[in-house]
Amino acid sequence: MLGIDTYSELLALVGCIFVVWFLIVVLFAPHIPYKLHMPLDCASSDFIFSLKYLTGGSVHRDSCFDVLTNAAEFYPAMLEAIAGAQHSINMECYIFRPDETGRTFMNAMMERARAGVIVTLVVDAVGSFHFGRTAIRELREAGCQVELYQRLKWYRLARLNNRTHRELLIVDGTIAFIGGAGVGDHWAKGERGRRPWRDTMARVTGPVVSSIQGVFAENWIECCGEILCGPEYFPALHKCGDTSAILIKSSPADRATACRVAFQMLIESASRQIRITTPYFLPDRSLRNALIECAGRGVKIDIIVPGSHTDQRWVRLSSRRKYEELLRAGGIRIFEYRAGMMHAKVLSVDDLWVVLGTTNFDNRSFEHNDEVNVAIRDEATSARLTADFQHDLLSCEEVTLEKWKRRPLFDRIVEPFAWILERQQ
Repeated sequence: MLGIDTYSELLALVGCIFVVWFLIVVLFAPHIPYKLHMPLDCASSDFIFSLKYLTGGSVHRDSCFDVLTNAAEFYPAMLEAIAGAQHSINMECYIFRPDETGRTFMNAMMERARAGVIVTLVVDAVGSFHFGRTAIRELREAGCQVELYQRLKWYRLARLNNRTHRELLIVDGTIAFIGGAGVGDHWAKGERGRRPWRDTMARVTGPVVSSIQGVFAENWIECCGEILCGPEYFPALHKCGDTSAILIKSSPADRATACRVAFQMLIESASRQIRITTPYFLPDRSLRNALIECAGRGVKIDIIVPGSHTDQRWVRLSSRRKYEELLRAGGIRIFEYRAGMMHAKVLSVDDLWVVLGTTNFDNRSFEHNDEVNVAIRDEATSARLTADFQHDLLSCEEVTLEKWKRRPLFDRIVEPFAWILERQQ
């Protein structure tokens, strides 16, 4: 008969085996080896249909997109839309902080709720950890409906790593805002003496707004089971422009997420130019191969990432491990932004296609988060974002292969261990 000590030893052994198995699954599970089975031209008239059917989106050819650069542009526009709401306000945030900026948004939403407007807010339970019960209680007492996405409960442990990284605002079902920014002083004025975060949002009108509203409604159902419907949320929308766009949403329900497929398709289909702006640059092997292959056939590739002002130093160290392979390929230039934290998420291809939204170039966005992006086929929108890119370059330092080789000794020592973050970041 086994004694208590033997049972304890067996239990400890089982626990160790489980931990080792879990780490192997998390850290060493292979990525899907994405690759187009045949060459595509993103400028062709039929490319948009391949993108549509492979990402599950709908093509909208008659919407308008106004690019808004930094909080000085997008926060006033968002607050103006909230103040003018007549029927509904729907907001989903990964980050919503109850600081000065957050309070401004809370007051605006509470004022409209008291006026009879239906206000619903989804905030991520981890990303908005500091939102707090006080802020939620204030909003609810004013008539707002507030839900936390994926609360930290024992029965949700299987989905603990699934966060909503979406940043959305939809007003009256007619105006939407989409991009990389949450709500907080990080973007408006900076914190603790730091500069404001650099970010990009878009103000959207036209039929594509209904698709954006549908994305919000999806996670609202996930949070509380309520199905948003009716003209307050989905009014008849009329043509307001001639821009073609596809709204692309993704979640970890399927590892081959739609956003990841869209990125691979657009990059491999480039013929002249690729511009990438991202706060977290940890491309998997398939993306690195695609970038190197594009550079090899003459595509000019420029990438802007955060410099020393990053909010995730260890992620930056892991990211810099990838530089050598890309820089040695030739044709790929990497620039580190020095004027604060770069948080914009924009992909531009051949001065024709742009993808703007919440997806980072990392495994967390591609496999763990709920994300949303809009793929826009429009030369004017591309030119507007290219102008931002060129302006950002003025505040960047290029990382050449020679500079990379001279990086600090500490970085060289830590980099081999920082790769552990790549599966989770």
